[in-house]
Amino acid sequence: MSQYREIITKSVVAKGRKYTQTHHTILPPNKPSGILGCWIINHEYKAKKSGKKVDVFGTYEINVWYSYQNHTKTAVVTDKVEYKDVINLTYRDDDCEGDDDVWVKVLQQPNCQEAVISESGTKINVQAERELTVEVTGETKVTVAFHDYEDEWDCERETAEEHYDK
Repeated sequence: MSQYREIITKSVVAKGRKYTQTHHTILPPNKPSGILGCWIINHEYKAKKSGKKVDVFGTYEINVWYSYQNHTKTAVVTDKVEYKDVINLTYRDDDCEGDDDVWVKVLQQPNCQEAVISESGTKINVQAERELTVEVTGETKVTVAFHDYEDEWDCERETAEEHYDK
């Protein structure tokens, strides 16, 4: 005869995922004549659950290497960007307790897709992308069947005799 027991455990109870494209305008100190490179570094973020959503707050730096004075000199301009991504959650278990533990995984680090000189010729337009996924863990119940008898084991009986002399 088997019986059932409920075990309370922590598990992933909700997930969410978001892909974001952003457009940034950077004003360098010199009028650019060409874009030599663009890279995004120092990505940092933190997350907080808010109802059935997760707010991810983050920052990163956009670095654009450009030429100026008719391609005779070069410089790098840096712009620090702040962002907030609101990620909707899909729940597997609506009856969970303590679901405030949030885990963020970066699927695509912020990355420059395109960097071009604006039509006015004084600014640099940067298009960037990033993709994040979040998981929320909480306490949930698992029902397991168990048997209240012990299986018979075929074990050999061992004997031992020990002597301790002082």
